[in-house]
Amino acid sequence: MPEFETILFQVDDHVATIILNRPERLNAFNSQMLCDVMDAIDLVDADDDVRAVIFTGAGRGYCAGADLGGGSAAFDFDNQTDEQKAERAAERRESDDLSWMRDGGGLLALRLYECNKPLIAAINGPAVGVGVTMTLPMDIRLASTKARIGFVFARRGLVPEACSSYFLPRVVGLSRALEWCFSGRVFDAAEALEGGLVRSLHEPVDLLPAARAIAADIAENTSAISVTVIRHMLWRMLAADHPMEAHKIDSRGIYHLGQGADAHEGVASFLEKRPPEFTLRPSQDLPEYVPWWDEPEFS
Repeated sequence: MPEFETILFQVDDHVATIILNRPERLNAFNSQMLCDVMDAIDLVDADDDVRAVIFTGAGRGYCAGADLGGGSAAFDFDNQTDEQKAERAAERRESDDLSWMRDGGGLLALRLYECNKPLIAAINGPAVGVGVTMTLPMDIRLASTKARIGFVFARRGLVPEACSSYFLPRVVGLSRALEWCFSGRVFDAAEALEGGLVRSLHEPVDLLPAARAIAADIAENTSAISVTVIRHMLWRMLAADHPMEAHKIDSRGIYHLGQGADAHEGVASFLEKRPPEFTLRPSQDLPEYVPWWDEPEFS
């Protein structure tokens, strides 16, 4: 199993768990954590044994947001240390576009969006700034009753990042998203539940078992190919301008997957009243029409 600097990564019973692991800083997000989490997602996508992924935090927090240990210059591109300036200058020279100014949370959000496995956030404590926006491209969010959440950007003179202007209104609706972002206030887990940000609240000791129960149900009872295609279908149809776009993709899915070994096994196991034994693997058995989308370029 690989070793990481800022996360713990483990796989048990077809479920990967990624634990943000800077508890002395309430798991504050830094560039190393970005690299570690993205590398872990690459491992998850490459491993057909992994059927679902759980994110949580070490210690009493989920993620306190961006690491502001550098002080007020943390987000100022023109007020960096000499080492940081040199690094950014090198990035500018090597790039003919604006990639050097891309926010790290956004890079992570895009990678999570592209993931082929279901992503479950078990928010065990404070989740503020990027600590909560990183969960928005995840598919299911549960929270501890001790969780505290805040889209605090307006109180820091910033704007929401990590593609959250796309994801947050789709998760909770525009009015709620604007209220939370306008105020920048930190709110409790009960409000997160009432607003639709999380699907359920759990006492701290029960949070991870609840997340694992959801992951285990997926791992034990579903086709990996079906789940991968469903994940991309539902997320990508959020931006469709007519239900005809969904009809096109639904029809391709029914046609191609319906001829596959997993569909035959799904019907046979149902008729024979036994657990299914699905065999198709996302790493090599996705139908020929996937991906059906064009990846936009940053410019």
